[in-house]
Amino acid sequence: MKMRVVVLLAVIVVFCAADAQKCALDDLMSSLTKSTASAVLQNVTLSCTDVQSRGYQAECPKGYKPTCCSCTNAGCYWDISDDQTCRCQCAKPITTTVNRIGVIARCCKIAM
Repeated sequence: MKMRVVVLLAVIVVFCAADAQKCALDDLMSSLTKSTASAVLQNVTLSCTDVQSRGYQAECPKGYKPTCCSCTNAGCYWDISDDQTCRCQCAKPITTTVNRIGVIARCCKIAM
């Protein structure tokens, strides 16, 4: 790590010493940041899957996080609990089979 910092500082010194009036340290740092970010993002993938469940909750597979949820019954709202589970909260109890509750969770993970 120390060697990388020394090399980076040496490049900056050489770059600025060539023409002190046109030393664009901000441009150099911007270029380095953009190229590093671009290189990292080329290796990143977003993988998503839907999990559907009857009942009041749907749990995402291991390694995935819920990004959105949906309750199949009007009058219910959803929340994400314990960073892994979509849960439907209903103000009134669901008693008929026609109005049976269900949960759909959109689960995603970022992989490199």
